[in-house]
Amino acid sequence: MQDAGFVKNAFAGIASRYVLANHVLSLGIDVLWRQLTARKVAEKQPRTILDLATGSGDLVETLQSACIGAQILGADFSVPMMREAQKKAFNQLIAADGMNLPFHDGSFDALTVAFGLRNMASWPGALVEMRRVLKPQGFLFVLDFSLPSLPVIRPAYLFYLKNIMPRIAGWITGQRKAYEYLCSSVERFPSGSDMEALILSCGFKSVKTRHLSFGIASLYVASVE
Repeated sequence: MQDAGFVKNAFAGIASRYVLANHVLSLGIDVLWRQLTARKVAEKQPRTILDLATGSGDLVETLQSACIGAQILGADFSVPMMREAQKKAFNQLIAADGMNLPFHDGSFDALTVAFGLRNMASWPGALVEMRRVLKPQGFLFVLDFSLPSLPVIRPAYLFYLKNIMPRIAGWITGQRKAYEYLCSSVERFPSGSDMEALILSCGFKSVKTRHLSFGIASLYVASVE
């Protein structure tokens, strides 16, 4: 179980500088990850999309450009983060907890969650809820950090994750403790085959993984039967 209360307060504290911190810490590569995700969503031609843990609206902004004509709704339990999304002129937003979504069963053709599942109180509980609100033949897209498998990259990345990233993020946002927690969560978060098994155990029919930037991030695309 994740500490949902701490996460909520942490994001409230870093909301205004969250996007800047992400771009600096990833050297801007996170923009490319979101663009790829949006292209993969567009390939499925969804008419309705729920962007869960929408935060400051980075993925929503990319989805709007890629999925012309789709109805896109952003949901997050952090109102301060969604205010940042509103600054990008995106107002189709709802305050909602990923553990208990206020939608009927089978409401959406596609559901995206970028860097959000990792911070939810229960990963299986959140995935089951995502499965519930997806239509038959719907698709789930999970974009999140993972750990590189290459032995020459993994140790260096872990050192950066534990020692460098929280310091830089703390300097940018003034909230080092928040990033110490967020960075440590990456190491605990399942990835690769472990994430595939978790997604399948929550009622999805199939799942495919695409490793990004040597496995620093991964995109999981799951389908509903």
